[in-house]
Amino acid sequence: MAGDIPGKLTDPAGRTGNIGLLKTLNRDELLEVLSQGFCQHCEALLEERIHQLLNKRGSESGSESTVTSNNTLISNPVTGKQLARTSPPPPPPAANSDILLNDGLGGSGSTSSDNGLSEEQKEHIRFSQVVRKKDFVHMEKINGKSMNVLKGLELHTKVFNAEEQKKIVECVYNLQRMGQKGQLRERTYSEPRKWMRGKGRVTIQFGCCYNYAVDKNGNPPGILREEEVDPLPPLFKQMIKRMVRWHVLPTMCVPNSCIVNIYDEGDCIPPHIDHHDFLRPFCTVSFLTQCNILFGSGLKIVSPGEFSGPVSIPLPIGSVLILNGNGADIAKHCVPAVPGKRISITFRRMDESKLPYSFLPDLELSRIKPFIVSPSSAPQGHHQKPVINSSFVKAIVQQNQHRNDQAIKDKPDREAAKTTKNDSFLCGNDDFPPLGKASKGASSRR
Repeated sequence: MAGDIPGKLTDPAGRTGNIGLLKTLNRDELLEVLSQGFCQHCEALLEERIHQLLNKRGSESGSESTVTSNNTLISNPVTGKQLARTSPPPPPPAANSDILLNDGLGGSGSTSSDNGLSEEQKEHIRFSQVVRKKDFVHMEKINGKSMNVLKGLELHTKVFNAEEQKKIVECVYNLQRMGQKGQLRERTYSEPRKWMRGKGRVTIQFGCCYNYAVDKNGNPPGILREEEVDPLPPLFKQMIKRMVRWHVLPTMCVPNSCIVNIYDEGDCIPPHIDHHDFLRPFCTVSFLTQCNILFGSGLKIVSPGEFSGPVSIPLPIGSVLILNGNGADIAKHCVPAVPGKRISITFRRMDESKLPYSFLPDLELSRIKPFIVSPSSAPQGHHQKPVINSSFVKAIVQQNQHRNDQAIKDKPDREAAKTTKNDSFLCGNDDFPPLGKASKGASSRR
């Protein structure tokens, strides 16, 4: 970046080289130059200079009515270098999104140091930081036809920041304590005895009671429509709103049920395909410990808690894995014995014909509107405020948002055939935790 290119162009002030070249470009061309093709060092240097300019602007505006001020040092979040700035300065925009941009999951509102940004501005920045991977590929022959069995899988990271993850984990542990004390409905909470490696993970179901395998009463796998469990907790509904609003889940498949899995070290989930009492797509959010999930049409059981398969995908802490298309209906998936304490929450929408008899739709989840990510797609009369007071950084963020919006339009192929059997689990009844005893007051309305 430093150093002039032997100039054939001259800017209005008579200077040649990079400055003169840049001044000949329009805004869109300048944005393209500054947002593509930099090495890691140049990106860090560019961001450092942006922060220096923003800090200088903030210090100048904050010292207009003062004669003297003290100098302090701040650490650049990219390079780690110490930068001087005037005290008392405003917090640098987007320097710590986990703290500055905690936009109220669970009703916390803004933090004490919100840098004066509106909720809409903070959401713009948080949304633009979400990383979306949708290019999973593994070809297998299915019925003699070569097929990408992972098509439809998506992995989204940075949807929930560290503070939000902490709140969610605390909520899950509180629900576990309530279940242990009998404060949840009987079929909501299950904590089986750990009689061998891989067996005995805790499960908490909300929205519906799902039967993993044929039970002692002869009920087949699927939703038990006559059984009642607790409704979705408020914080879980906030998670659903976030994922739908941020284009992680589609508006036509808003989850109305979920299952929480609490793993101890060594617990697992054996190979299976999720039951078609639940629509596609569905998703799993991971917490506490990173682990791998295996995919393939022919996963194998090696030993208790250990499986083998052709594709292993790491699930980062706080990530959201979307299962759809072939990735949900052709490839089986499993979680081998986890290396440490882990929590996962799987959100799914029930088929309308399989809803529990006592189920009541939640109006709060029927009014979610996706976040508007580009001015051209905004409804008439919608005013989008600038992210921060810097046209360059605003342009960078808007370009990232536009790219995300374009990626959303690349819908997964819906031609994948559904499995012919709903009871598609590969293992025996003991491979999944048994449900609690049937509620005495449950009414049968088959």
